[in-house]
Parts: sequence; C-alpha cells; structure tokens
Amino acid sequence: MSLESLAARIGDWGFKPSHAARVLRSYYAADGNVAWDELRLPAALKERLLAEFEGGSAKLAQRQVSEDGTTKLLLRLADGRTVESVLMPDFRADRAAGCVSSQVGCAMGCDFCATTRSGFERNLMADEIVEQFLALRREAGVAGRKLQTIVFMGMGEPLLNLDQVVEAVHRLADNRLGALGWRQITVSTVGIVPGIDALTELGLNIHLAVSLHAPDDATRARLIPMGRRYSVAEILAAADRFQARRGRPVTVQYCLLSGVNDSVEQARELAGVIGSRRMHVNLLRYNPTGLSLRGVDYAPVPEAVAEGFVAELRARGVVAHFRRSRGPDIDAACGQLRERSAA
Repeated sequence: MSLESLAARIGDWGFKPSHAARVLRSYYAADGNVAWDELRLPAALKERLLAEFEGGSAKLAQRQVSEDGTTKLLLRLADGRTVESVLMPDFRADRAAGCVSSQVGCAMGCDFCATTRSGFERNLMADEIVEQFLALRREAGVAGRKLQTIVFMGMGEPLLNLDQVVEAVHRLADNRLGALGWRQITVSTVGIVPGIDALTELGLNIHLAVSLHAPDDATRARLIPMGRRYSVAEILAAADRFQARRGRPVTVQYCLLSGVNDSVEQARELAGVIGSRRMHVNLLRYNPTGLSLRGVDYAPVPEAVAEGFVAELRARGVVAHFRRSRGPDIDAACGQLRERSAA
C-alpha cells in the first residue's frame, strides 16, 4: 500500500494515521517483512494489521543463477500468472542492479524479443512491481550487495502501464519507503510518444531510455511494429522534450542484429539522426531467442562488425558504448525474459 492509503485505512479503524509511516518504514527496511516486536503500536492496531495483511502475494516459483553471478527470479502472482525479474552484479563487489517487469507478457511484438511470444495478458499493479523490487533487494542482501539501481526493462512496455509504474516508482524512490532514490530509476520504452510526453509532464527526477534499434523508419517497422505508428523523428523529438524538462541525457538503446541494422552506413545514419543531441547510445549484442514471430533466425553480429559500428558512431561525435550482456546462459539477458512455468 502507499503511505496515504495505509494511513487512511488505519484512520478508518479509529487509530492515529501517523502509525502508517512506522509500519511501512519497518516493512521496507526488512525487504517485505515487519519487525512487529520492535514497533511501538497499540496492541489492538497490531492485531488488526496482522489479521488484515498477510505476507506479499507474489511467491518465488524459481530461482536461477548464471555463471556470471546474475540471478533470475520467476515470481508467481496471486492469479497464478508469472513474471521474471533479474538481479545483475555490478563491477563493484558491493553493488547490484535490478531489472523489473511492468506487464505479464507484452503487446509490442518486437520481432527479436522472447517476451512478446506469449502475447499480452495484463498490466501489473504497483504492489506487484514493488514486490519484485523487494525480492531483488533480498537477493542482493544475501549476496552481500546493495541494490543500487532499478530499470523498468523486463517484461512489458512500461508506458502502456504508466499509472501503476509511476505509483511503483514513488514507493521505490520515497525515502520513507523504498528509499532507492529517484535518480536510481530508469524507465525504458519502445517509443510510445504520448507516454513519453505524459511522463515528461509528471516531472519525475528519473531516467528515460528509448529502444530505437534502427536509424530509419522502414527497418524499425520490420523489427518493432510500433515503428509504423511513431517515426524515429517523432520519438527523438519526444525524448528531446523529456531531456529539456529534466536536464538529463536520454539513453538510446540499439540492439545489433547481424545483416539487419549493423552496417557502417546505418551507423552513419544513426549518428545523423542523433545529430548534436546530448544523448548516449547504449549498444546491445543480440541474445539469441530462437525463431522470431516472423520466422526469422536473428544472429549476433561478429565482433569486428560491432567494433566498426561503434567506432563509426564515435568518429561522428556520438557517445556510445556496449552494454555488457548478463545472464544469457539462464535466459536472463535483454530480450530473453518471458512468462513460463517453473520446472
């Protein structure tokens, strides 16, 4: 619950609403548990809370650990559906990053992504997103790490579930609750222009990442059906508006696919559409997911081609680097998450 909703519930029961802050502070500090014995609460309120609220509704169905230390969690929700979340170790031994899902399945139909194969089932509620965060923070603590950042890059399109994503962001960032901090949160999108503008208007102090994956509309439309609705120019213009409001560079994500979007000419075209924008291009190596929805067997680019692509971008003044792929051996890397049943 949000601080406001729990305070209202406690007030309706005839107790001081201010007790809500202590309860939720204890809940988040213990990653989803309340230290009841340490809380100074009226005995009758404590009994009421224990009776009304059980533990979190999401249950751990499966836990997988990669050779590189990445941990993938399969969480089963109250209605039986499942979502995946990923904990990625940082280069610093005491830190980690988390990747959370915003929907069960996905309706975007991106041709090189495994998540879309199960289709879209439903949006996640804010509490279901928060439970992913708490589960990942517990995992980080067991590994002796601190969960430092959260990215909304798991299953689903966050901007098509904007209200619940924003409510979850508030709970994660608020110093009275998750205490992660606003600047530690990134929301990713395939380029839902109205969603970017709505997020901009909210004025949240978070980061934005845009999945472009092609410099031209024709190639992008083959890879991402949403590319037929919003052009590259429209998406970057919306990113400009976000960046102007927040004063923080937008990340452009670009997954290299062999023979599709990896040529030197396409690197030049990408540099051209980025132009003088103070944006950062995050290059991704394709993580194989088998035959696509269109029956295409995409392949990673050879190392020499990848290095040539990034060199061309840098030669034209674009800030670009490769994101390190994490957990491909357990299908935890970008584009590999999907709803499944535990074995």
